[in-house]
Amino acid sequence: MDAAELYREDLYTDRKVGTIRVLTPIKSDGSTDAGRRTSYVGQAQIMTNAGMLPISFEIDATTLAEAVQKFGPAAKVALEETVRELQEIRRQAASGLVIPEPGTASAILGAGGGPARGGGKIHM
Repeated sequence: MDAAELYREDLYTDRKVGTIRVLTPIKSDGSTDAGRRTSYVGQAQIMTNAGMLPISFEIDATTLAEAVQKFGPAAKVALEETVRELQEIRRQAASGLVIPEPGTASAILGAGGGPARGGGKIHM
């Protein structure tokens, strides 16, 4: 572990919408490191066809109260980005090329490059 990059983690939740992780920078002796910024990370889940999908996002805040206030808007942005990424993955999967296994082309075309005569099978 990097002793210069230690954080204490506290979790806060309303048990309905999500969780806020507060990452407080600390020194290796456990005291708070005032020279580094506290981070606020929101966590929520969205329901998809494949089940629950966790999303995690930074909240630009300096206090827990501010992080709670900004949770909704930050979650909305993270959700929109996640949906865009899922749509891109789906688009790429739908337009993916099927590459034949080695030797399949010669079995389909025949040894001389023309159509194979009888018994040829297309392999996926």
